[in-house]
Amino acid sequence: MAEGLRVTCLDCGQANKVPADKLSAGPKCGVCGAPLMSGKVSEVEFETLAKAERDDVPLVVDFWAPWCGPCRQMAPQFQAAAGQMAGQVRFAKINTQENPVATQRYRIQGIPAFILFRKGREVARAAGARPASDLVAFVRSKLGVSA
Repeated sequence: MAEGLRVTCLDCGQANKVPADKLSAGPKCGVCGAPLMSGKVSEVEFETLAKAERDDVPLVVDFWAPWCGPCRQMAPQFQAAAGQMAGQVRFAKINTQENPVATQRYRIQGIPAFILFRKGREVARAAGARPASDLVAFVRSKLGVSA
């Protein structure tokens, strides 16, 4: 039997166990039915992020604010990167204006800022707007994943 991986639903915050070999098969949350590995960016609140950062599947989080021009410019690039890495890495964003406790906890000093989490650890971080290809290359290099 395949190993069960912890994957938190970014919609309802419920932890789910998903067999590793089923990650690319479109698993859904056992509570709310939302897709767990959709390849889309999910907007999360601090409580959900605090759970999801401990998942077995890597998570890239964009710390942003609606008043930030570079953050708004980065949004389509972040979505494109999420689509390119669907089934391997999940992408979420958190509004620092609405979740100031997240800004403090993760020591965010400027936005847009990106943190890559895996199994409860911060693997790497980057700051500033960038093309999707650069973000994908950054994530792959930090996880040791080839294209």
